[in-house]
Amino acid sequence: MSESMLRVSNLHAYYGKSHVLQGVDLSVGQGEIVSLLGRNGVGRSTTVKTIMGQVEHTGDVNFKGQSLLGLESHDIARKGLGYVPENRDIFPTLTVRQNLLLGRKPGQKESRWLEEDMYDLFPRLKERLNAPAGVLSGGEQQMLTLCRTLMGNPDLIMIDEPTEGLAPKIVEQMATLFGEISSRGVSILLVEQKLTIALRISQRLYVMGHGQIVFEGTPADLQADETVRKEWLEV
Repeated sequence: MSESMLRVSNLHAYYGKSHVLQGVDLSVGQGEIVSLLGRNGVGRSTTVKTIMGQVEHTGDVNFKGQSLLGLESHDIARKGLGYVPENRDIFPTLTVRQNLLLGRKPGQKESRWLEEDMYDLFPRLKERLNAPAGVLSGGEQQMLTLCRTLMGNPDLIMIDEPTEGLAPKIVEQMATLFGEISSRGVSILLVEQKLTIALRISQRLYVMGHGQIVFEGTPADLQADETVRKEWLEV
């Protein structure tokens, strides 16, 4: 693995008195696609929210050699950490293009991504450019949220359940896009339910159970470990 861009050490997170994450350790290298797998409710979404400074926590989150401890979410984003939440956080009354342009950071000069790149990746967005984002399908909204985050030129992007509820064709487009993002040197931490996609596109995988990491390895390692799959992944 290349040098870690993101390193999470002994992360504990709390919602009030509820102790959700219990000593999570994980890392993501430069340009690496890492998937965080597990059943619903085990703490995967809480992990990425905690990294973004949205949940009360202890432990350390180190990004590009700097601790993010105590920083506000917007300051963390300015350091180059992108986050695509599960709820497809679009502005429904603004047009597709207006939503996209909101992704640019104040004072941002250069980016790996131009507006045109987004339309090349997802021609459907170009067709709907001037439509209000609220009329887009779920899959189109997911594309838009992802593209808006890319417009902010992140060095690492965390994507929570991107393929949830999407048609197989859109899921395929998403998988292709993740490869393209990674090829431009952007790291990806993917929270995913679909094992097939995760196994296909990830360099490494973590499996969570009850707020802890219960497995770390390559896709081949996970395919070979029937016990982990049965106990922690299969429904």
